[in-house]
Amino acid sequence: MGDVAAAEVVERFSELVREVVNRHHGRVVERIGDAFMLVFTEPRSAVSCALEIEERSSDEPQFTAVRGGVHFGPVLYREGGYVGSNVNIASRVAGEAGRHQVLVTAAVRNEVSGLTDFEFVPLGKRALKGVVEAPELFEARVRGQETTAKVIDPVCGMELAPAEVAARLSVEGNEQAFCSETCLRKFVQARERYEA
Repeated sequence: MGDVAAAEVVERFSELVREVVNRHHGRVVERIGDAFMLVFTEPRSAVSCALEIEERSSDEPQFTAVRGGVHFGPVLYREGGYVGSNVNIASRVAGEAGRHQVLVTAAVRNEVSGLTDFEFVPLGKRALKGVVEAPELFEARVRGQETTAKVIDPVCGMELAPAEVAARLSVEGNEQAFCSETCLRKFVQARERYEA
């Protein structure tokens, strides 16, 4: 994408996050690059917010895939930020999430399980760095929501809707899709170096 285009995507993502967080009565505590630490007074708002951020980001053209993690529990407030083991768990849960995935702990699921607008797919216990006991994780989803098929540019990792594909290349019977001529050229150059 180049630095300017990437910076524009990050700025658009930042605007989107802040708008959705405000609507769900949360607060942005910290932003580092394209990662945000958010706090809410109750877990239902956190899950709703994370799922809406994911949904709205998926609708944006040439946007990166969002991943999120939600945990529930007491935290300490120190020098303008939040600290404690529950903050660490939330961060590690977010790190476990894949593309377009919002993961939550059992503590979150137990707090919001009676609500019919979410569904939670059990993923089992996961060992997380710096967390003594492996928490049980669930993938949170909006009940009944369908996903739009996208392809991934093999060079930059950008997700592309069919109308966003700038170039295609068939390699050994597999079609590759690219966001730009630049990514196509980089792909071809890398294959030439590999084959040489």
